Amino acid sequence: MTVVAAKWTLEEYHQMIASGVLDDRRVELIRGEIVEMAPEGKPHADFSTKAGNYLARLLGERAEIRPAKPITLPDQSEPEPDVAIVQCFDEEYLDHHPYPENIFWVIEYSESTLKKDLGLKAEVYAESGIPEYWVVNLKDRSVIVFKDILNSRYTSETTYRGGNIQPSAFPDVLVSIDRLVKSRRKLK
Repeated sequence: MTVVAAKWTLEEYHQMIASGVLDDRRVELIRGEIVEMAPEGKPHADFSTKAGNYLARLLGERAEIRPAKPITLPDQSEPEPDVAIVQCFDEEYLDHHPYPENIFWVIEYSESTLKKDLGLKAEVYAESGIPEYWVVNLKDRSVIVFKDILNSRYTSETTYRGGNIQPSAFPDVLVSIDRLVKSRRKLK
C-alpha cells in the first residue's frame, strides 16, 4: 500500500487559519503540506530580531522588513522566513501576503533545521523566483547566499564568514556579516 500525504491548497490552509484550527501550532505550508516549524531557540530569536532591526535601519524606506511573517508562493506554499525583505506598499499586504515579485530576498536563521533550509527551502524559493536567499548558519556563524536562478535552481552559492554582502536588489548597500551572525558581546 502506498501512503500519500494529503495536499492542501492555499485557500484551504487560510480557512484552517481563520477557523482557529491551527492557533496553537507553529506550522507553515510547503508544497501543499502543512509542516511543523522547529521551536525557535534563544540565539535564533535574538539574532533574527536584531538582523531585522539592522536591515530596517540600513534600508530605510527602500524596503519593508517582515520578521517571521508569511509569504505566498505559487506552488501552494506559504512559508514564514525569519526575515523577508519586500517592497513597500501602503495597504497591499492587507489583501495578501507578499508574492515572489514583491520580494527582494529572504533570510532563514538555521541551527537544527540547516539541512531543510539548504535543501527544501532553497528549492522552494528558487522555483518561486525569489531572486536571493540567505541562510545564516548559527553553528559556524556563516552566511550562505544563494542567487542567480536558472531552470528553477539557484546557480550561485557563496559562503561568507566575514566582510560584507551586497544584496542584488540594492548593490549600493553593504550588509555586515558580523551584524547578522555575531552577538554584541563579541563585537566589542
